[in-house]
Amino acid sequence: MPRDEALRFVVGPGQKILFDVAATLPGRGLWLSARADVIPLAIKRGVFSRAAKQHVDVPADLAGVVEALLVRRITELLGLARRGGGAISGFEKAREWLVEGKAGLVVQASDGSIEERARFIGGRDVPVVTPLDAQRLGKVFGREHAVHVVVAAGRLAKMIEVDANRLAGVAGRQTSGHIAPSIDAAVTGESPGTGGLSET
Repeated sequence: MPRDEALRFVVGPGQKILFDVAATLPGRGLWLSARADVIPLAIKRGVFSRAAKQHVDVPADLAGVVEALLVRRITELLGLARRGGGAISGFEKAREWLVEGKAGLVVQASDGSIEERARFIGGRDVPVVTPLDAQRLGKVFGREHAVHVVVAAGRLAKMIEVDANRLAGVAGRQTSGHIAPSIDAAVTGESPGTGGLSET
């Protein structure tokens, strides 16, 4: 599977399984599909130990850990985009960027009105993700809440989109359509798509 559609884990100190949210930690990567049923299934079948070829300690709430780290990473990336002038919030200001073709990604509050979110997009062909609620999204922009955020096209927009789709997959929510919903469960000791041990 493409790397963008997977979650990377490594064996850390004390033989503990760590979620490598940025896929940059040293060590042999153990990859899982970003799908809600995969992590519990992998734990139940003991595939982390088999893939690592040693006994490993897997947190009981690994799925919760993964979700929390993805939320934190998305929040940090949005903060970077805002501070660099590459993200804007608010219906009118963000809509201007969208209309002017500056948008590489639209981030909308998961608890925002579905009708208002659709009206904001106005049928435009742009990736849309909903990884955070209005309060958390607003905090990034120094507001009580935010429903509409536009991120300028570029590397940060793509990174946020990838992580938001991975979060949606793990949480069992609909993605923006860029990640296939029927990825097979897999744990491999190599980069996605290069073979290695698989568990289905």
